[in-house]
Amino acid sequence: MLNTIDSKAGMVMPPDTKDVMVLLVDDQVIIAEAIRRVLAEQPNIDFHYCSDPAEAIVIARKIKPTVILLDLVMPLMDGLTLVRLFRATPATRDIPVIVLSTKEDPAVKREAFAAGANDYLVKLPDSIELIARIRYHSKSFLNQIQRDQAYQALRRSQQQLQEKNLQLLRLSNQDGLTGLSNRRFFDEYIEAQWKLAIRDQSPISMLMIDVDDFKQYNDTYGHLAGDDALKQVAAAIRERFQRPTDLTARFGGEEFAVILPATPFLPIQSLGENLRFDVEELAIVHRGSTVGECLTVSVGGASMIPQSTDTFMSWIDRADKALFQAKLLGKNRVVMHGQDQSFPAYAA
Repeated sequence: MLNTIDSKAGMVMPPDTKDVMVLLVDDQVIIAEAIRRVLAEQPNIDFHYCSDPAEAIVIARKIKPTVILLDLVMPLMDGLTLVRLFRATPATRDIPVIVLSTKEDPAVKREAFAAGANDYLVKLPDSIELIARIRYHSKSFLNQIQRDQAYQALRRSQQQLQEKNLQLLRLSNQDGLTGLSNRRFFDEYIEAQWKLAIRDQSPISMLMIDVDDFKQYNDTYGHLAGDDALKQVAAAIRERFQRPTDLTARFGGEEFAVILPATPFLPIQSLGENLRFDVEELAIVHRGSTVGECLTVSVGGASMIPQSTDTFMSWIDRADKALFQAKLLGKNRVVMHGQDQSFPAYAA
């Protein structure tokens, strides 16, 4: 009895799970019966028959054959046209197709291979040869699927590993409390940007930011509240400096730093004042402050076009001295290196 799919009745006779799944598309039932008998005693081969080529694509999607036997001459659709349809359909384009012809015609054979056939047999072929071809093409197809699946699994594994490595890299470069870059990454980044500034003779700027009277804040509200205040200040810094080349970092304790490549002197004055104002706008109550009622920051800045004889450590020192000057002048203000006067705090 043929294991058939009747497209009109919509009935499928489900087979047992087999390694090889054969779909024969042929309008002649006698050919189908002959092939069924050849395959009937073969272990792990399942046979399906479709007499209507118009339904072959739909059936192939359903049963997922490992090889398709296809008659070249059928009344409802030319076999070569069906081969091309199999190749144009994503679900069937890689399934091996063995075409069955009534004669050994080199011209027809060339056309069949050009259309996408994998093999060519004159029907009815010798049973041993037919079984050998079916097993060979099915094995090749299944091996290809396994290779594709293994490759995809490898790619997923590599992608996951890459994502984890990037995450670890971000974590290794990140300050655990504030989420800004840590001091180690700051040192690496500043050295790289310093070399670029020397090469391009472009200005490079830095802001050093220190939370005013932070020890008193911790003494008044406790270290957990102090940590939360540092997180809020860090968020304000991150929000203010968002260019891809800007680097915001926790320099140490309650001190932060911002590296601003390709930024001259005048803009960083305004940027420093804007940040100082941003922190005031947080309105973090600080009863222990010597400046006012809320948490504030002092900012020191330095900008230069470095020469080959300059060092970035001297540049950091300039910004640090400007920050120290801001503290001496009363805190909650911005001082740029080389200025004779500070920028007074904005009036509320």
